[in-house]
Amino acid sequence: MQLSDLRRTIPNPDQRDPRTAPIVSSAIEVHRQLGPGLLESAYEEALCHELHSRGLCFQRQVHLPLVYKGIRLDCGYQIDLLVENEVLVELKAVESVLPVHEAQLLTYMRLAHKTVGLLINFNVPVLKQGIMRRVL
Repeated sequence: MQLSDLRRTIPNPDQRDPRTAPIVSSAIEVHRQLGPGLLESAYEEALCHELHSRGLCFQRQVHLPLVYKGIRLDCGYQIDLLVENEVLVELKAVESVLPVHEAQLLTYMRLAHKTVGLLINFNVPVLKQGIMRRVL
């Protein structure tokens, strides 16, 4: 099965999902305050502060092992944020989001057994242009 077969894109990107809406609004607030052009680590730190201030539970830099033929391999993969133990969030601060970034999000979602993921690129003039939501 291909990753593209697993991906289901929501037809209306403005559709508000109660699982992702508070994360998106937190990221928008961070972008509104900081703007584009900083390192990913700065946005991660600020977003964590914003999520905490809104009472959302999250984990940072969650270790993601790879299981190959029943053997657990430590390949150094880490999920940027896992919010409410349900939404996997990958952060970027890049000139443009590439297909490999989306593939990374989808693969991490599959490996972590999570059905909802956000890819947030802070290096855009308007953050709404930098948010990609995927559902498996």
